[in-house]
Amino acid sequence: MKAHVVYDSAFGNTKTVAEAVAGSLGELHATPVSVSEFSPDDLAAGDLLVLGSPINGWRPTAKITELLATLGDGHLNGVKAAAFDTRVRMFVHGDAAKKMAHALRDNGADMISEPMPFYVQGSEGPLRPGEIEKAARWGKSLLEALERP
Repeated sequence: MKAHVVYDSAFGNTKTVAEAVAGSLGELHATPVSVSEFSPDDLAAGDLLVLGSPINGWRPTAKITELLATLGDGHLNGVKAAAFDTRVRMFVHGDAAKKMAHALRDNGADMISEPMPFYVQGSEGPLRPGEIEKAARWGKSLLEALERP
């Protein structure tokens, strides 16, 4: 089993979360990978795919949306998955993680976590205090979910 932590990042915040998640996946030796450098052909049944995006116009970025479209060709059969986004804490905001989770599930992935938001300060960040630690805890919870029957 391999873990793929794939992200798109405008100001580095989503990349920072991806690094914290990957670092907490222990023996899976996950490496965060930019969506521009990821190939769906790298996925195999039993792998873990964690997908992250900033909210861009109430949804995931165009690059993440394009990747999700290519994953519908059977690439996600037998793949475990989770999704996260980075967002500003506002009364009204988009939910990229939920949209990504629906697309992953619709394309055959087995979702092992609810979509997870991580919050930034202002539109460009940095991440709010405690969010990097939250990302590491979430990554560990993904590892625990993989171990459940």
